[in-house]
Amino acid sequence: MPDAAEVKQFAEYWGADLIGIAPLDRFEGAPAEMDPRFIFPEARACVVLGIRIPRGVYRGIEEGTYFAAAGVMGYAAINLSFGPFLLWRLVRFLEDAGYEAVPITNVEDRLVWIGGRQVAPDRPAPDIKINLRLAAVAAGLGEIGYSKLLLTPRFGPRQRIAGLVLTDAPLEPDPVFEGEICDRCLLCARDCSAQAISREETDQVTVGGRTFEWGRLDTGRCTLGYAGGVRESSPYLTDEAEAKLSSGDAWGSIMGLPYNRAAYDSILHHPVPIEGARGCIRACMIHLEETGRIEARFHEPFRKRPMWRL
Repeated sequence: MPDAAEVKQFAEYWGADLIGIAPLDRFEGAPAEMDPRFIFPEARACVVLGIRIPRGVYRGIEEGTYFAAAGVMGYAAINLSFGPFLLWRLVRFLEDAGYEAVPITNVEDRLVWIGGRQVAPDRPAPDIKINLRLAAVAAGLGEIGYSKLLLTPRFGPRQRIAGLVLTDAPLEPDPVFEGEICDRCLLCARDCSAQAISREETDQVTVGGRTFEWGRLDTGRCTLGYAGGVRESSPYLTDEAEAKLSSGDAWGSIMGLPYNRAAYDSILHHPVPIEGARGCIRACMIHLEETGRIEARFHEPFRKRPMWRL
């Protein structure tokens, strides 16, 4: 029988940068439609896998000259290639040891909540959608920062949760992270081009006995800024698209940008992160590196020139 250390060693060998294990009772209190215990009632452990976002995928955006890497290598490659490959390897490893393992990727939200019906009165309608950030917190990988992003002591905001595996293997869980990475500097809110993070209103959740609070997120404005709908942070925003924004057609305007349309129709199936997470990732990353609050170390600082604005 593999123990927790062997599972982590295996996952790390195949490309996981972060591996945490949560007992299923840490999901107590989650809405039924987000509770993994309804997927695999006999599961004894939830293995959460994270892959770093390379710091260099933001270099071209920081310089204002190359925007493709953040979407291709920082998003699509992890979601569609590296993550599923890693999950597939781990599932096979557990199956070969005689344990059932359910792989859950981070791209399945296109399939959930599209009108499925309950198959029995005591079960939620399909498909259940697990909050991967909270699963990562339950597995001891880090905390929820003021930006609402997962912050880990190794990379700060610079990772994606590749997915998780539910298994009936009796794996020893990790403790909930007790440290403090976010110091409430609010640079995430200040530097967000869409001003999507509130500096006054907050939301909170309790996971594993620890309460996390973040600035209330306007998801519409977040999508708008992320996908290039704000003039000062988007060299791809056309006058025509900006005119549509004023008419209230935000999604139509940003998906009408040729850059986004090409990305959506190709490997990404998603608009491009043109804004480059200016506040929630870049400003946060810079601050945490400068203050030594995370383990990631580089020979040179990330920001070498004043941040550009159009």
